[in-house]
Amino acid sequence: MLPPLRTYLQRFVPSLSDAEWAPLAAALRPWHLVRGAHFVEAGQRRPELALLLHGACRLYYPRPDGEERTTYFFFENHLLGDYPGCLTGQPSQLSIQALTDCELVVFDYAVLRRLYDEWPVYERFGRLVAEYHLLGTDARLVEQLLLSPEERYLALLRSGKTKILERVPQHLVANYLGITPVSLSRIRARVTRGSGKK
Repeated sequence: MLPPLRTYLQRFVPSLSDAEWAPLAAALRPWHLVRGAHFVEAGQRRPELALLLHGACRLYYPRPDGEERTTYFFFENHLLGDYPGCLTGQPSQLSIQALTDCELVVFDYAVLRRLYDEWPVYERFGRLVAEYHLLGTDARLVEQLLLSPEERYLALLRSGKTKILERVPQHLVANYLGITPVSLSRIRARVTRGSGKK
């Protein structure tokens, strides 16, 4: 059975060999986050990436008024980290918080950057995973800009991201959709009533 991070890499670069995998495998460290703890907080520098093995996390942006805006959730086999901060060396603008006790494997971004130069397969991985995340970010932006709150909820239902609805507290689902928990309850009631009509 392949290590989880290698399985993740091979979603993008199936040809990854044992020799190519070995230098990254040697750099991995296990990491545990208790519920409520942060992998990274806004204002910190954390040039590391991690694969989430067990648990759930949320990515959010704290606002100057004290409010928070949740923009993403991570579950098993998701790669997470402050990727913009890894690229720029600047303090993070985002926070990643554990919603449950979490187990991860962590590695320094500097290791991956070095592997880009040493092994073409890693450069290909970096490009493909960046494209994957760009498409996801663009889709999320389109939802926020063009869809109504109810349309955003319906899009979430259709997206197949059932883990969000099954494993995330309702107030955070509402925050992710950009609405209040009361509005979410009303939308859910309307959608349920509508789906019950003949």
